[in-house]
Amino acid sequence: MFYKLQNGTQQAAYKDSLTTIGGLSKLFSDSKTPYLYYRIAEKIFCNSFGADDLSRGDVALDATKEGIGIGLKTFLASNNKSFQKVAEFNKDKHLYEDKPLSSLVDVVANLRNKRIQFTQNLYAIDSNVYHCVVRYDNHFKIFEEKMDYIDRDNISNVKQKKNSITFNDGLHDYSFNLSKSTLTKRFITDRYKDEFDVQILQNPLKDLQDCLTINKFNYDNELTSRATVYLPLYGSKQVVYPRSGLNQWNANGRERDVNEVYIPIPRSVHKKAPDFFPDRDQAFYLILPNKEKLLAKVCQSNSKALMSYSNKELGKWILRDVLNLKEGELLTYARLEILGIDSVRIDKIDAKNYEINFVSLGSYEQYMAGYE
Repeated sequence: MFYKLQNGTQQAAYKDSLTTIGGLSKLFSDSKTPYLYYRIAEKIFCNSFGADDLSRGDVALDATKEGIGIGLKTFLASNNKSFQKVAEFNKDKHLYEDKPLSSLVDVVANLRNKRIQFTQNLYAIDSNVYHCVVRYDNHFKIFEEKMDYIDRDNISNVKQKKNSITFNDGLHDYSFNLSKSTLTKRFITDRYKDEFDVQILQNPLKDLQDCLTINKFNYDNELTSRATVYLPLYGSKQVVYPRSGLNQWNANGRERDVNEVYIPIPRSVHKKAPDFFPDRDQAFYLILPNKEKLLAKVCQSNSKALMSYSNKELGKWILRDVLNLKEGELLTYARLEILGIDSVRIDKIDAKNYEINFVSLGSYEQYMAGYE
């Protein structure tokens, strides 16, 4: 697991932060059960343990540290065997709707497995765990279990009840909500890694106001956001062209390396953010999600291509390391749909350094909608 591998100082800092936030629960609720918003829980986890926050990556995991991928969850104890959401497939209905029950479940299971594997490839992760903060009255408990792939060969007890389908794979119980396109898994939280009390403040708003009045704090007066653009991994009409873009290695003409690719930069992106990229053929670093750096450039006519300087490093990373395509295998939009991604987000850190992350289906269109 993860929690017990961390040192005592980090564990103590984690519990202190959770206790502090839990103490403010009456800002949101009158319940005796401490309130914990999941985004705050993610921030506390990453800050306390020095983990990388994956929340901006549209991937199947929330954090990673030293080769371990972590799915973070917080929920009420209930009966200690509640169903909790682990995946959502809103944009994939056309892949499974109108299929027979068993086929539908297999498609959903395959989507879930492929996206876990994609995330592991992307961030060089070896194993995955669920880390859960389970909430009781005036109490938090830490629960962890391995994040298993769904065993598609052992799926059984497939039953439809109104708008949901339940099934079991020999390891876990699952439920798929048809209207919300969400997959939930039963968490049996009977064995905990740690537990601690949470004292809820009677009047947290007044306490905060008093604290801010009496003490001096450092305020963030430079609230700046990174410049960002989105680039499609396909051409027009959601087609990955067989002889350009990520299939550039298959282009006619000169002999090409099997990993030669480029990411298209549409003219509309240059119009929307004319000063985002360096000038054509000017070198800069592209920082990958796994923290490795590639020397990259914008090239070709109208600066329409983002490529690595070696002409093949970017392709090796995308096609082989992340997408698991064999040499000579064409990338298709259907392959991207299964993984739930069809675009990349480029964040500009400074003039010489840019970050790249894969993002969910339709992200490029959403980015351009305000412009077009």
